[in-house]
Amino acid sequence: MTPAGGRPGRAPPYDPDAFTDEQRRVHHLIASGPRGDVVGPLRVWLTSPGLAETAQALGQYARYDSALPPHLSELAILVTARIWSSGFEWATHAPIALASGVPEDVVEAIAHGRAAILGDDEGQAVFDCSVELHRDRAISDAAYGRGLAALGDRGMVDLVGICGYYTLISMTINAFNVPDGDGPSLPVLDMTPQEMFRT
Repeated sequence: MTPAGGRPGRAPPYDPDAFTDEQRRVHHLIASGPRGDVVGPLRVWLTSPGLAETAQALGQYARYDSALPPHLSELAILVTARIWSSGFEWATHAPIALASGVPEDVVEAIAHGRAAILGDDEGQAVFDCSVELHRDRAISDAAYGRGLAALGDRGMVDLVGICGYYTLISMTINAFNVPDGDGPSLPVLDMTPQEMFRT
């Protein structure tokens, strides 16, 4: 594993033998939860165990307990990974998205920053709202209306929460050059985030 873009790693040392009691407690909390392991950006966060504990609780809700079924939350996660060009996030979640039912052609379109056509109102709403929120820093009235009709109030709130949490994940990955991992690689694109998903 090499850091994204071949950049040198910046992550603080990860040495469970040197953990403080608080770090050890939070490490156990994460490892014994549904993730089953402490990897990538979660290891970075353990340097600040208060942040790690709070953020991992939000992450557990965003990934496992939100109002959105897995294929819809994974769709939003992939859009976030692509906008941020977050290799670790993509390598981890592209296989999960495929296994949860996100079509392969949709995953491929997102990987290359292209607009995706979903075959259902819920999926299209999640894609469109996630793209606009990340790319345009807002959701248009038209997209919001479609999202509300497809997902309801709670679904829209949870969708924004998922996008926000995985933005924090992506920021951590990119700031600390977290290695991409063993999953599929995210293509390098010759476009800015603001240019993505327009065609």
